[in-house]
Amino acid sequence: MVTTEDRRPERERMVATQIEARGIHDPLVLDAMRSVPREAFVPASHAARAYDDAPLPIGNGQTMSPPYLLALMAVSIELKPADRVLEIGTGSGYEAAVLSKIAAEVYTVEQVRSLADSARRRLAALGYGRVSVLEGDGSLGWRAHAPYDAIVVTAAGPWAPAAPLEQLAIGGRLIMPVKQVMGSQRLCRVTRRGDDDYDSEDLQDAGCVPLMGTPGPAG
Repeated sequence: MVTTEDRRPERERMVATQIEARGIHDPLVLDAMRSVPREAFVPASHAARAYDDAPLPIGNGQTMSPPYLLALMAVSIELKPADRVLEIGTGSGYEAAVLSKIAAEVYTVEQVRSLADSARRRLAALGYGRVSVLEGDGSLGWRAHAPYDAIVVTAAGPWAPAAPLEQLAIGGRLIMPVKQVMGSQRLCRVTRRGDDDYDSEDLQDAGCVPLMGTPGPAG
């Protein structure tokens, strides 16, 4: 079996060629991407491809996003070390692990029971104690730990789910891929300016699996 130490040069190359070379230079994000062993979060059958610039299957019809997209989402919500973060769509737990290297607290929700269970065990075994995993409908957020300074929605939907938007702190940011009319996806950021005041920005193309659950309109 390949050890985590054996793959560090691959992580360095991934950050240099897939992330820095495309214009992402936030040191917190780059250090987090260098730190987390991506190979520990993919099925053994795909471990050799862990650092490919491509999505990877993780079971149950779900995929792990390419490293660049994950880094872009992390940098786009302008994470700070004191932030409390909600992630919707835990998947393998890799993105939550990366986010936990930057933010103070990470809460992540996964609707597929087997993925939630395996991510919880994996994160605990690897020592990511700042991450809490909930099995449930991510479109409802996780109200018990709100408000959140940042929310990352890892799957695409027609609009931002209403419940997580309501769980944003004033000044908080939500990032997610939004489905367009012709079937493409655009990465969008929503910033909460007041109780009922949200700004939305269209950033760039994205490609993610569909959002599960029942999202409501942003209001």
